[in-house]
Amino acid sequence: MPRKPRDVKSTAPSPSPARATRASRSRTAEDRDEVVSVATQPTVPEEEEEGSEEDEDPEDAEETEEGEGTAEAEEEAEEEAEEEAKGEAEEEAPAKSSREDRMAKLKELRLRMNESAAANRRDLVEDHQKSKVTAREVARLEKQRKLAQTLRLKADAEASGEDLERRKAWEWSIEQNERWEKKQAESRERNDHTYNHANDEAHRQYEKNVRTGKPDLVGYARQKEAAMGLEPGSLVPLGTTNEMAAAAGPSRNAALSAAEDLYRSADTLSYGDSKPSEEAVDRVVGKINKDLAGTGRKRKKADDDGDVTYINKANKVFNSKVAKYFDKYTGDIRANLERGTAL
Repeated sequence: MPRKPRDVKSTAPSPSPARATRASRSRTAEDRDEVVSVATQPTVPEEEEEGSEEDEDPEDAEETEEGEGTAEAEEEAEEEAEEEAKGEAEEEAPAKSSREDRMAKLKELRLRMNESAAANRRDLVEDHQKSKVTAREVARLEKQRKLAQTLRLKADAEASGEDLERRKAWEWSIEQNERWEKKQAESRERNDHTYNHANDEAHRQYEKNVRTGKPDLVGYARQKEAAMGLEPGSLVPLGTTNEMAAAAGPSRNAALSAAEDLYRSADTLSYGDSKPSEEAVDRVVGKINKDLAGTGRKRKKADDDGDVTYINKANKVFNSKVAKYFDKYTGDIRANLERGTAL
């Protein structure tokens, strides 16, 4: 048979890429070694190759060409497989990175949620502790603060060699000192209960009410201006805004003059026309409620089943003290008097 020229390609059918891919994937290690050995064979010069081709048979040449085509197909299949593997790896990499990003973001959100929950819990505990602080607790803390301040001033005075009382005295004026001494004298007089009497107790209560009650000086000054015929604003500034001053007009009764309304005598026939302001009524109501609240805390349940041997609370306490010491002696006498068998 005539020899084929070199530029003529072999007409042997080449395997399909799919079959070659499957074949390359199922190929064993031995086949791969053979392919590598074929690929690494030394290159023969053209002259020797031509001579060898002349010496070889046509059938051997065809087999060699078929082997070369198969090797090329296998190489192409391997390259395609590598490209597919790279593509799959590239597709998996973004998915993996996106999953890691989502997990990191979820972890960060959980940390922020835990921090906010802890902060809310701390605020709740602080609010609860603040709600427990009563007025008595605030007064106690203020007293402790003043005591600590006094001790600190005393320590500083001792360190500098000064007299603490003399140092404090320089901070007061003569008028302030006189008012303080007068207040202390009144306090000692009020607290002197050596000889307690009902009338004295009532008088002390009256003085206390007078001290706590504030007179309506603005309203009185308005009435005085009208009674004396003075111009408005002579005794009270015109800019004064007070409900009591507004309630106190020049004359509450048209039948009386301003002077007769302010300075009434026994011959005045008008009475009962005084109308206190809302501020005065609120002040009286607040005073009554305060007194009732103070007595309600100390009030005890009345014993309706027992004998009533007292006329007031003080007499009840006195009778209970007498009964504690003398009932064992007077019990028989009281029983005989009740039965009518006393001698």
